Amino acid sequence: MKTNIGSADKVIRVIIAVVIFALYLTNFISGILAICLLILAAILILTSFISFCPLYFPFGISTKKKEK
Repeated sequence: MKTNIGSADKVIRVIIAVVIFALYLTNFISGILAICLLILAAILILTSFISFCPLYFPFGISTKKKEK
């Protein structure tokens, strides 16, 4: 599996996931919306750790810097 997520993309994904989790802990979001957003947050964290986004792959998108 070829990596396609750069460092800036990783940081943005983690920040979004942390914000979603904080909104859940403060009861700002609840119910089905909270469950959906927590699943999204888990996916964002997972993809940032493995540096691969399956949605980028079919479109040939890569935020990773090109090696010289």
